[in-house]
Amino acid sequence: MTDKSTTDEEMHRVEAVVSLLLRIGVLLSAAIILAGLLLLLLTGSSGYPGTTYPTTLTAIFSGISDFKPYAIIMFGLFCLILTPVLRVVVSLITFLKEKDYVYVTITAIVLIILAISFFIGTTG
Repeated sequence: MTDKSTTDEEMHRVEAVVSLLLRIGVLLSAAIILAGLLLLLLTGSSGYPGTTYPTTLTAIFSGISDFKPYAIIMFGLFCLILTPVLRVVVSLITFLKEKDYVYVTITAIVLIILAISFFIGTTG
């Protein structure tokens, strides 16, 4: 019976960590986006000519180093997108630790699909 309660306690801890991770990710993303919006309002410029904006990670990080509002906003959106992906990674590690290989396989497939969709989205 102690194995069941230990497993339940461990799962409760993992769920708490995942919940905290999601909250921190969303709040951090919102703060970054808000900082970019405030900078946009203060400067009155996106930092880019016309209707262009950064679409690659290199362009985003380059724009952040130059304090370009659109780049900061895009980085906040990127962080927001990464938050649930990080949750999948944490789940994969948890299932590996528990040696639950059915869920490891399912979670790994989900992570691979997320990675493929990310790379397709950046090239398309």
